[in-house]
Amino acid sequence: MRVAAFMLVLVCLVPALVPVAGAQRKKDERSPYDPAWAAVKPLRTVQHAYNAKQTPEQNGAALKTALVALKAGDCLVIEAGTYSLAGGMFELNVAGTEKAPVWVTAAESKGEPARVVITRPDARQNVLNVGGAAPARFLCLRGLEITGGSHGLRLHDCEDVWVDRCRFYDTGEVAISANTRDTARLFLTRNDISRTSGTGEGMYLGANDGKVKMRDSVIALNHIHDIGGDKVTQGDGIEVKQGSFGNRIAENTVHDTAYPCIIAYGTGGERPNIIERNTCWNSGDNVMQVQGEAVVRNNLLLNGGNAGFASHDHQGKSVNLVVVHNTIVSRKLGAKLNSWSAREGMVFANNAVYSEGAAIQFSGGSQGVDLRGNVVFGSVSGAGAGFVKGRGLEDFAGLTWDAARRDARPAAGSPLVGAADSEPKVETDLAGAKRAGRVAGACEK
Repeated sequence: MRVAAFMLVLVCLVPALVPVAGAQRKKDERSPYDPAWAAVKPLRTVQHAYNAKQTPEQNGAALKTALVALKAGDCLVIEAGTYSLAGGMFELNVAGTEKAPVWVTAAESKGEPARVVITRPDARQNVLNVGGAAPARFLCLRGLEITGGSHGLRLHDCEDVWVDRCRFYDTGEVAISANTRDTARLFLTRNDISRTSGTGEGMYLGANDGKVKMRDSVIALNHIHDIGGDKVTQGDGIEVKQGSFGNRIAENTVHDTAYPCIIAYGTGGERPNIIERNTCWNSGDNVMQVQGEAVVRNNLLLNGGNAGFASHDHQGKSVNLVVVHNTIVSRKLGAKLNSWSAREGMVFANNAVYSEGAAIQFSGGSQGVDLRGNVVFGSVSGAGAGFVKGRGLEDFAGLTWDAARRDARPAAGSPLVGAADSEPKVETDLAGAKRAGRVAGACEK
């Protein structure tokens, strides 16, 4: 795919709203990743008190009653405490509207959410199921701690569901899953996820072979960490399955995972996914893995047990994959690009790829790949042009092979400056700063 085709992808598919970097936003400033209905005021607010004279199970039973009673426009404000949802499976099946969403939030104390811990006494069921028996629409869960159970939160028939500022930890399986029904316009933002068990994903979105798809959703500003280990059979940070499309995975911080920090398959010919401005490090596998049909830009990928970035056929063919302005630093292998030769729409441009061994490896060659403006440290196989040589980690303001330091800005005199091709054009960098020069990698300055 040449520049004109690449620009067509960006014009048609990237949302017009350009986000400001999360670190630069004020605490109360509305995020561009929030749903359009984020500022709608509740029609009725219900305060739910914790009874310190009762057990967590008794308080959990009272909370169940309050949850199932919610109607469109209601806001349930939950007081601090531990609520154990004992017994069989519990489902929240509530349908708000765009003008009257349903809100379930932790109470606030001095501007911070109270510790509302929702759990269950065993892992025989998920802690919370949403939209299982009836569709869930225009629902927001905010500021809750969900721990224990099998899955922490399982989203079934869900559209316009927002999970914001929640904490998930010590779950028996995946923290957040959406793999039983097709879902649309999920907003998973500013959550903290750690210490999952079983298959161990932080987020499992969609299902294998496109049997269940997630579309037009936002996964942004989450902190996902310490996923995987001796008791976990997998351990992906964010996993978006085959056939899911039109999604935006942005500004997440994902690190210390057994499997890839972020893995996305293809869209099955639908609109591509946008994967941008994520910072990922310390994966036991590939730091980021993307099959195809995506725009991957402005990501910082460090220290993979296998590769910094990997792409290959899996549940579909690798086609229409644009990888531009990323910084990839990994001791073992920088970018492992299988199944790219003679494939439609493959772009690898303006990246910084540094390795102590192989920087870029095209298995089978790079025929037809739009390869330009890259800076590499380490060997390149399968391609003879489209890159210049870097000097080493001294090219960056403060990077180390083990990701202990993660300042990927170009150092003074760095060969990154001026190396990037003027096309394909990316307006901003990892930090949200406007790109003014031809600097390869994720950071402009």
